[in-house]
Amino acid sequence: MRKGFTLVEILIVMAIIGILLSIIIPNYSSSVKRAKEAVLKENLFIIRDAIDKFYLDKKKYPTSLEDLITNKYLKKTPYDPFLKSREWRLIHYEPEEMEDFDPEIADAIIDVKSMATGTGLDGTKYENW
Repeated sequence: MRKGFTLVEILIVMAIIGILLSIIIPNYSSSVKRAKEAVLKENLFIIRDAIDKFYLDKKKYPTSLEDLITNKYLKKTPYDPFLKSREWRLIHYEPEEMEDFDPEIADAIIDVKSMATGTGLDGTKYENW
């Protein structure tokens, strides 16, 4: 009598492995995306908080993200986990229609947004976060 597995036994084991992988892989992919989204939200919050603190202390907005670093509001620019870069879309101050032009606030950064394309798990675009 020979020892070993039959073809049917091997096919059953491979089918079970395939079913388990088909369950695990989508859950893993969504977990990775959920983690990246959490990092993106946190990094946006950190930068926005630093901009607000800079404004409260200096009574003006920073003109670059480097201002936040040189004034010790940030150690370094947080990265965008989807783009794997430290580049952000900067939202500059726009004066009201009847407001006088002030060169000090012309380049002021009041907000940052992600440059990542795509949609989050909640259905909103990353560029709108």
